[in-house]
Amino acid sequence: MLPVLLAGFGLGLSLIIAIGAQNLFVLRQGLRREHVLAVATVCAVSDATLIALGVSGAGLALTALPGLIDVVRWTGAAFLTVYGILALRRAWRPAAVLRVEEDAPDDRGGTASVAVGVSARARLAPVLGTCLALTWLNPHVYLDTVFLLGSVAATHGESRWTFAAGAMAASVVWFFALGFGARYLGRWLATPRAWRILDLAIGVVMIALAVSLVLPLA
Repeated sequence: MLPVLLAGFGLGLSLIIAIGAQNLFVLRQGLRREHVLAVATVCAVSDATLIALGVSGAGLALTALPGLIDVVRWTGAAFLTVYGILALRRAWRPAAVLRVEEDAPDDRGGTASVAVGVSARARLAPVLGTCLALTWLNPHVYLDTVFLLGSVAATHGESRWTFAAGAMAASVVWFFALGFGARYLGRWLATPRAWRILDLAIGVVMIALAVSLVLPLA
C-alpha cells in the first residue's frame, strides 16, 4: 500500500507545483497573511474533490460532453483576463498601505518587529470567491486531476483510492506549505515598490495563461 500511496503523492505533487493562477493567488495571500488558512483549505478540498471525481470514473463521463470543457475554457480565460487587469491596475496605482508587523532577528539575538507594506485587508467572501473561480474555472485542473490522475489511479485496480489518497495528501502539503511558508518572504517585500513588481508579474502571468487557454481554439 505504501508504494501506491507514495506514487499518488509524487504524481499529485508534480502536477500541482507548476506555476499557475491558483498557486500565484495562494502565494499572494500568504505574503499578505490574509485568510491563508481558508484559502489553503479551499484549494486542498477542491483538489481532493476533483481527484475523487476522477477516480470514481467521472472523467469518462466528461469525455461525452466535450462542449463543457470549452465553456470552462472560455469562462476561465475571461476571468483570468479580468484578474490580470486588476493586478496590473494595482501595480500602476497601489491601494492604501497597511503596516503589518512581523518578528525578525535583531542584533542581540532576540527578535524585533519590522513593518511589511501590503494593501488594505480584503474581506473573506471575495477572497474565497476568487479562489474558487481560479480553481474551478481552469480547464487544466480537470485535465490534470480528473482525467490524468483518474486514469493513472485506475491502473492500480483495487488500490486506486490509496493512490488517490496520496495525491490528495500532496495537495494538502503543497497549499499549506505555500500559503504559510510565504510569510518568510515578507522581509524582501517590505516596500510598496516590491509589491508593485509582484502585482505586475502576477498580472502578466494571468493574462498569458488566459491567452494560452484560448490560443489553441483561435
